[in-house]
Order: sequence, then structure tokens, then C-alpha cells
Amino acid sequence: MIRTFQDADSDQVLAIWLSASIQAHDFVPKAFWASQVEAMRDVYLPAAETWVFEEQGRVSGFYCLVETTLAAIFVLPQRQGRGIGAALIEDAKQRRDGLTLTVYRANRPSVTFYQKHGFVIEAEQVDANTGQPELVMRWQNR
Repeated sequence: MIRTFQDADSDQVLAIWLSASIQAHDFVPKAFWASQVEAMRDVYLPAAETWVFEEQGRVSGFYCLVETTLAAIFVLPQRQGRGIGAALIEDAKQRRDGLTLTVYRANRPSVTFYQKHGFVIEAEQVDANTGQPELVMRWQNR
């Protein structure tokens, strides 16, 4: 079930974000992700509209929208590959007529996932926080 984020979900969402970030971005030092938990909790989550995927009373994934930007979409690593990410991204697409996102170029599985869900690469830039090349991708409802 996908539902609106509640404050009580914060610890689960942060744990998912940290574990999935470390797994998906092995080209960025783990210490970087650990150093961002406080900002994620205090700055990024409050600034976004967030929805969670809940199953059996536990949060297994979430996504965040900031206007038309898909600012985050993460699934608990041990629950990946079971359709949760697809359900989350399709839910996000129902809420907006178009979405943009950035994804690290080196994160090929995620780039492929987004392309499978209709996103196209529009530009490339460098993430100022990590120095890693990232792709700007866009989906538009036709």
C-alpha cells in the first residue's frame, strides 16, 4: 500500500535511504552517505511531499517530490526486485504531468530502471557534492 509519509515513518525512511544509497552508489564513499543523514531528516524530507510503500506494517520504500522533481526514490535493498520501485514511480507519475530527476551516470541499474519507466536523458552535469557525473532525466505524460 502506498500512503502519505507520517513523522513516525522517519526512522524507517532514513534507514532505507542510507542502506539503499550505500548499495547503489558504491563509487561514492560510505562516509559521505552517513554524513548526509541529518540533512536528509532535517532539510530534505520536510521540504518534500513524501509517500511510502508499506507492507505488513513496515515501510519498504518511499519517494519524494519537490514540485515536478522526483527528488528521491528508494527501496529497502532486501525488498528490491519485487515491484515496489515500479509501484512507487507509477504512483509519482499519477501525481504530476511531467517529472525530472538526476541519477548518477555510474548507477546503471537505476538509469535502466528509469528508462524502462519512460524517462529520457536530457543532459549531463556534475554533482557538486560528490564530483560524480549525473544524468538529468525527464518523463512527460503524453
